This record gives sequence, structure tokens and C-alpha cells, in this order.
Amino acid sequence: MSETLYETDAYAKEFDAVVTEQVEGGVLLTRTAFYPGGGGQPCDVGTLAAGGRVWNVTAVKKVDGRPVHFLAGDLPPVGTAITGRLDWTRRYQLMRTHTAMHILCGVVFRDYGAQVTGGNMEPLQGRMDFEFETMRAELVSAIEESVNAEVAAARPVRVRILPRDEAFAIPDLIRTKINLLPEGIMVVRTVELAGLDLQADGGTHVANTSEVGRVRITDYKSKGKINKRIYLVVSD
Repeated sequence: MSETLYETDAYAKEFDAVVTEQVEGGVLLTRTAFYPGGGGQPCDVGTLAAGGRVWNVTAVKKVDGRPVHFLAGDLPPVGTAITGRLDWTRRYQLMRTHTAMHILCGVVFRDYGAQVTGGNMEPLQGRMDFEFETMRAELVSAIEESVNAEVAAARPVRVRILPRDEAFAIPDLIRTKINLLPEGIMVVRTVELAGLDLQADGGTHVANTSEVGRVRITDYKSKGKINKRIYLVVSD
């Protein structure tokens, strides 16, 4: 199994590893900082380098539970010692965006008790669906104001990996309408925005809400009787 650095150190931009296996179009490594995508967060991209060669990492996906790095061109041989480098600008933007979406989720759950029914993100923009019956401009404006107050509150963001039973003893750990955690999973990664939000989550986040930047809600739409979608962007 690859050591997944992104689970414990979201700020790892570069790492050394060894190619352990070739698969169609990609390679497995002894360790990786590349996030393979999931939970609405896209995968990382970047490069692998060895012996003067550089391979572009075009996508990273979990295949049979293992992160496969898909490369442009031929593949480095098994046993090659490589240096991996993330497209850090893109990754950090996604970290800020993902944390902004957790702030939004925390505010909406705390103030209105609404659960999440879906979501997706790209660098510095995202959307999240909530179980709201009605939504109006005044409500959206109040939510945006509360979200930015939580950014300014500079709340620490903490990651823990817990045994399944201990994690599921935490009230309201699952904020989505449907529990997306597989039955057989024995440990659960949690992300806590201290004093605001605590959820099961596998993605990458900034270390403090103050790093997120300004959050602006740009639009909202009804996606059904009790399903309302909020769009946000993040700026410096």
C-alpha cells in the first residue's frame, strides 16, 4: 500500500518515492502527496521526475483502493526512484475552497439545521446543495456574512484518523443526507474547524480558516422541493 501523505500533511508539495508497479497508463508509488480525488474535490496534478526525465501527472485516481498516477507518455520502470511535485498553486486553491465549503456547511447546519445533499468544487469556486424548503436573497446574504465572520475568526483546522467506532460516536459526524462511508472501513478521517464544524472527510484543507480568503455567494437555485443549491467563489 502507498503511504498517503495528503491524509496527514496537506502542505507536502514535494516528495521522494519509488515506482512499485505499472498499470495501464500509470504507476503506483511507495508514497504520494497527490490527492486522488473524492468528496467533490478534484484530484491533484503535477510531475514525477527521475534521471533528468519529467513525466506530467495528468490525473490521480484510486483503483482497487490504490492511488494510480496517470502519466503522459511512456512510464518509468518499476524500481525507479522519483521525485513528485504537485501543481501547488492549484492544490492550495482547492484547499482553500474545500475549507470554505466546510465553513458554509458548518454555518448552515449550526444556524438552520440543514443537511448537505450534494456538492462539487473547482479551484476557488464550488457549489453545495442543502435540504432547504425555501431560500431567498436575504437568507443568502446572512449566510455569506456568517461565513466570512468564521473566516475572520481564524479557527484552527484539525485532522484526526480515528477507529470507526470512536468516530461514529461523535454526534452529527455525517453531515450529508446519505452516509457515503463504506461499511467495511475500519478507520475514519475527520476534519474539525474548531468550534464550528466536525465531519468525516478525506480531502485536503488549510490549517486555519483565515487562509481561506473572502467568500462570496454568487448565486442560488432551487433544485427541487427541499433541495437548494448555493454557489460560492473564494478570493484573496
